[in-house]
Amino acid sequence: MRPEIKAFFDEATFTVTYLVSDPETGGAAVIDPVLDYDPKSGRTSTGSADAVLAAAKRADLRVEWILETHAHADHLSAASHLRERTGAQIAIGDHITTVQRTFKPIFNIDTQSVDGSDFDRLLHDGETLKLGALDIEAFYTPGHTPACVSYKVGDAVFVGDTLFMPDYGTARADFPGGDARKLYRSIKRILSLPPETRLFMCHDYKAPGRDSFAWETTVAEERKKNIHVHDGITEDEFVAKRTARDKTLAMPVLILPSIQVNIRAGALPPQEANGVSYLKIPLNKL
Repeated sequence: MRPEIKAFFDEATFTVTYLVSDPETGGAAVIDPVLDYDPKSGRTSTGSADAVLAAAKRADLRVEWILETHAHADHLSAASHLRERTGAQIAIGDHITTVQRTFKPIFNIDTQSVDGSDFDRLLHDGETLKLGALDIEAFYTPGHTPACVSYKVGDAVFVGDTLFMPDYGTARADFPGGDARKLYRSIKRILSLPPETRLFMCHDYKAPGRDSFAWETTVAEERKKNIHVHDGITEDEFVAKRTARDKTLAMPVLILPSIQVNIRAGALPPQEANGVSYLKIPLNKL
């Protein structure tokens, strides 16, 4: 079972959004959509998400699902906008409640739910959704965050931030609730799939020496060439390498606005009395 896959790369955030469809029925899912955000002006726009919708319309596809691999820290989600435009349901892993409970007090957001009710479906490990004649299977793959999931659709797996291209390595594990050991075990779970399984990254940063962005590889390539977790790297070795690298990394530029929006399924905070939505910047907290 081989889905049709169209990728949309947002170079501003180095994020890849996917339009995944069943060629038999035209049922489609959008994975990790991006809401355009200018941090200098605080303006949002929907150009990137609307380009996905336009492509779906041209191909006569029916968007049924909007899938989030996790609550992203590097871009705002356009899931809410896509739901309004298509009527599709937003799904995410059921451990999103852990992330909501973690960040609600950090941002002191009285209106933030912690039961996942901002989303339409909370998926547990192994749960499947129908996409025409295809199944979407959710894999619980924590480590980068405590709520990460990957999605298997036919011969393809959308791994979120868990893995990067082989020459770039793996996700960081130093966010609240992150865990390098869990990340290693999640990666090994993905890499236990058949070697020809196609893997699709959520991000690419164009590793040194590579001329172009890339986001598709295979289980076989990752096992052979991934610079952090190729075959032969033990869990302890990975944890030591991952922990040392994470200590050198700055926080993502958009982590503070992103988390506030993404734990709401891409919805902006409620408007205040003047009709304006506001994001909070907690000082000296992270």
